[in-house]
Amino acid sequence: MFRFANPHILWLLLAIPAMVLTLIVLARLRRRSLARFGNPELLRELMPDVSRARVHLKSALFICAVTLVIFAAARPQFGSKLREEKAKGIEMMLVVDVSNSMLAEDFAPNRLERTRYAIDKLFSSLKQDRVGLVVFAGEAKVQLPITTDYRMARSFTKRLSPSLVSVQGTDLGEAISLATMSFSQQSSTGRMMILITDGEAHDSAALEAARRAAEQGIRIFAIGIGTPEGAPIKIDGNFIKDENDEMVVSRLNEQILQQIAETSEGGYIRASNAAFGLDEIVGEIDKIEQGELSSLRFEEYNEQFVWIVAAAAALLLLESLLLARRNPRLRRFNIFREQ
Repeated sequence: MFRFANPHILWLLLAIPAMVLTLIVLARLRRRSLARFGNPELLRELMPDVSRARVHLKSALFICAVTLVIFAAARPQFGSKLREEKAKGIEMMLVVDVSNSMLAEDFAPNRLERTRYAIDKLFSSLKQDRVGLVVFAGEAKVQLPITTDYRMARSFTKRLSPSLVSVQGTDLGEAISLATMSFSQQSSTGRMMILITDGEAHDSAALEAARRAAEQGIRIFAIGIGTPEGAPIKIDGNFIKDENDEMVVSRLNEQILQQIAETSEGGYIRASNAAFGLDEIVGEIDKIEQGELSSLRFEEYNEQFVWIVAAAAALLLLESLLLARRNPRLRRFNIFREQ
């Protein structure tokens, strides 16, 4: 595996074209200054040992040396060893409803925004557990496969939106089935699924999917977000209306979520503006049998900048030894002689 330890230093390469342009401008100014003293052809005869080719070569050597120094400062490295890391933890798959009903404003500022905040807080508190993310509405999609990269997980959480799923609705069965298949195959222990939805579905397939998940040792903890009284759904500042021109109200359906939780020996919590429910579920992690999680990581990186620094030093040494004027004693060996 190749990488730069300090990749931000590579931005200095943008200065190289500016250096080339500066040297070109200085060379033209020099020629104009010499032209003031007389005819350029006559001056060339009066200064036979001056070599433009040598000047250009010295500039090229200097620019190449600076370029190599920048690459060396960025510290190129090659990964040399792989190390298998093992730790005790669980796999946690979050299954998040991103249907339009999650835009209802019975939670401030709305259900989906409140969900994003709670999940981000959860990911920032985890240490060794693996997490994944499935989003669903009328269909389900894996937004983030199982990983220990919490920074990436938090980044994906910020993108939760109804636009992630093209088919609207609330297909709990497909969401639970897809999440069940998204766990790794390392162990049947230490698995939990957190289902976050308003439960606006009457899907018998959801209970069957929960049963299949339970057979694989997956416990489902459901968080119902919303209120039984419900709230209207606002999209782009406009309230959604049905075919009778009546305002659509999204209400929390707790019964289906409670049944899903019971089927998988999990638990159900109704979220509120004061407490979302994830903290209570995280408290259950210690009670779940933790499996052994392993991952491969590069243990050591070999520094490669030494060779680049040596090449840069050689170019600078050659540039300093190369004179802009020809040596009369070595004139017959001059490879820069102009025809």
